[in-house]
Amino acid sequence: MAENSHGEIYRVAGPVVTVTGIKPKMYDVVFVGKQNLMGEVIQIRGDKSIIQVYEDTSGVRPGEPAFATGAPLMAELGPGLLTSIYDGIQRPLPILKEKLGDFIARGVMEHGLDRKRKWAFVPCVKKGDKVKGGDVIGTVQETPNTQHRVMIPPNVSGVIEDIKNGGFTVDETVCIVSGKPVQMMQRWPVRTPRPFSKKHTPDIPLITGQRILDTLFPVAKGGTACIPGGFGTGKTVTQHQLSKWSDSEVVVYIGCGERGNEMTEVLTEFPELTDPRTNSPLMERTVLIANTSNMPVAAREASVYTGITIAEYYRDMGYGVSLMADSTSRWAEAMREISSRLEEMPGEDGYPAYLAAKLSAFYERAGRVTTTNGKEGSITVIGAVSPPGADFSEPVTQNTLRIVKAFWALDTKLANRRHFPAINWLTSYSLYAGTMEKWFNDNVSPDWSSMRSKAMEILQKEAELQEVVQLVGSDSLPESEQLTLEIARAIREIFLQQHAYHDVDSFCSIQKQYKLLKSILDYGKAARSALDSGAPLSEIVKMKSRAILAKSKYEENFEKSLEDAMAEMAKELAEIKKRAI
Repeated sequence: MAENSHGEIYRVAGPVVTVTGIKPKMYDVVFVGKQNLMGEVIQIRGDKSIIQVYEDTSGVRPGEPAFATGAPLMAELGPGLLTSIYDGIQRPLPILKEKLGDFIARGVMEHGLDRKRKWAFVPCVKKGDKVKGGDVIGTVQETPNTQHRVMIPPNVSGVIEDIKNGGFTVDETVCIVSGKPVQMMQRWPVRTPRPFSKKHTPDIPLITGQRILDTLFPVAKGGTACIPGGFGTGKTVTQHQLSKWSDSEVVVYIGCGERGNEMTEVLTEFPELTDPRTNSPLMERTVLIANTSNMPVAAREASVYTGITIAEYYRDMGYGVSLMADSTSRWAEAMREISSRLEEMPGEDGYPAYLAAKLSAFYERAGRVTTTNGKEGSITVIGAVSPPGADFSEPVTQNTLRIVKAFWALDTKLANRRHFPAINWLTSYSLYAGTMEKWFNDNVSPDWSSMRSKAMEILQKEAELQEVVQLVGSDSLPESEQLTLEIARAIREIFLQQHAYHDVDSFCSIQKQYKLLKSILDYGKAARSALDSGAPLSEIVKMKSRAILAKSKYEENFEKSLEDAMAEMAKELAEIKKRAI
């Protein structure tokens, strides 16, 4: 036991507890009070250590004992993480519910990984082989479609003296490297990024199946994106969609300070969803971290770091990981509350002065990298932001904007008009579009970039014309500009709107996105040609084929439906032109 590991409580201020008589390091875990409530050191002032406690401190009083562990908050990493549901400090919620019922008692600790379950370990190295940190020494079939690659811990290297084959628990020795025993489980401090060899330029898209994102505002694998929006604009639904449909191999979903009913929806919905690529339950490639708004605020900060550490662990195996943080505003609010109790000098809106640094450190852990074992893995971080009153000028949104490269701005007006996803195409942007242009042109179509630019041009032109329309009405516009409004409406209603709960429209493949947008632009080109040849606009906008085109995105047999719509359109336009002559 470490010297000066025992002390006593000097002061209690909500989740912030001051302890004397211990000499810990910053971020060391300390257990405080008679109930052994877990916390970590966030400030040291002379002989006083200030602890942020991850649990409710009601009833804790000065004079009660405190115990310093001498180690920081660690995440347990190994087989069994996938399909798990944890709280912010990696306590498995289903096991706690089994033991305690619907309410978690304070001071209860439980291992993040099951110590009793045996896993079938198959070695892929042999005695005498030289290994270093990060090297894969064997595999475990964690779920039917995910192979868990058991790695040497980053700080271990040497020669394999012995390696076993068979069924083992996560804490049993499976390998001995230069006298050091190696288990399938690793423990890693959550605030310390895991090492890698090289970071790559993010030039491969994360295909999300959401048309407005993939086509207009794509995010790269290993990139960072932010979804800010006011209450009811669809942040959580958008993140659910990304979790369900993005082409990641592993999903880490952090419900950070969200409402309990939203987390309940995730916890009940995810186990019943089917992964479209494997036809297996989506939960088999998902880790859920649930930290609801009624849980202690200090655990919110821990939940974000626990989640990114688990994501880095799967990245090191060579997997593509999507991390959803919903929402970073709640995390920032927790920082603000702790900071005020520490009596620190407040920054803008009362947030601590180090808000930007904390956000940067979190998002910087994203990236597509070559791992220390030579594999390529990635973490794509997508954070929701909940600005009060949908005010994007507030500090959390502004500081996040400076860091991320894809900005998907949710619009309250669009949500009120029932346009979902309510992502505003005029204020959103993606800085990845340029670097991924080659990928789209090579893998989808050579005219992808020009088509995307044309669609954005029409939508921007519509915004300019709408200002005129509001003053003098649409009838005062020339027919060519009225047609521009009609084409823009088709792009908005047929392409940008997407039904998250429709069996077919919920996911749209990149090839389907291309064909659908191309058909809309072809409709616009043909309609403009008919207008130029003297056809009346009133007949062009009433074509039945436009409605057929709009319905095609909901059809199981999309290709045939689209073909029928375009054939009918060509026929109708030919008849309209004929009558105009």
